[in-house]
Amino acid sequence: MPASRTSWARASSGGDASVQIALEIRRRLARADLQPGDRLGTEQELANEFGVSRPTLREALRLLASSHLIRATRGPRGGIFVASTPNEGMSRNVSEAISTMLETQSVSLTALVEARIQLEVPLAGLAARNATGETLLRLAAAIADQEGKHPASDGFRLADACFHRTIAATAGNELLRAFASWTLDVLQPSLIEKIGDAIDGPAVIAQHQDILRGVRRGQPAGASRAMERHLEYIRDLVRTFEECPDNREHDRRP
Repeated sequence: MPASRTSWARASSGGDASVQIALEIRRRLARADLQPGDRLGTEQELANEFGVSRPTLREALRLLASSHLIRATRGPRGGIFVASTPNEGMSRNVSEAISTMLETQSVSLTALVEARIQLEVPLAGLAARNATGETLLRLAAAIADQEGKHPASDGFRLADACFHRTIAATAGNELLRAFASWTLDVLQPSLIEKIGDAIDGPAVIAQHQDILRGVRRGQPAGASRAMERHLEYIRDLVRTFEECPDNREHDRRP
């Protein structure tokens, strides 16, 4: 339940009622395990519930919409709906920020792959601790889906994404999982565009098999080392690409 109307009125006098309402709705999304598409109510219903004016409620909704958490629709069946979970919303915000950094060349692909190493190596270790039979089947299926496909193809890329998403999900740390997802949403397409033709498909498949072996055996250190070797391979390809004068000149062109 939300705070009392008296407390919201007190917050309103301090000028931050909309911020407090946005925070309460965020908490509700997490506590109630609401999913995209679930209805929160109409604007008037929410304003009545929190005991605030519609302009104050609208400002709270604007804050939530800017984080991609809610969406509003009009009409007889309209209202305020969940657009994404808090974790998904945070991931999207991070993805958009990273995409802008790449477009403006304020960060290099090499730096982003190095950040990915810092995120995904410990995730592989956690996955080895938490893996179930279903985890192993999904990882093996993702590897099988890469077989016979060109590394720059959508099929290979999607299978690769499935493998890494499964590792992140199995790790059991939702915050790390949310941050790691930008590597698949933003960084991976850029990698494929830049170095797809240079990637050795069988080598990547073998590296994934090494990671799976560590996870299957329940060996966190082994799974982490295998993930580190895999991502260092990708980093070295990116570094070679970025150090090529022709490539640097091409990226500077409008």
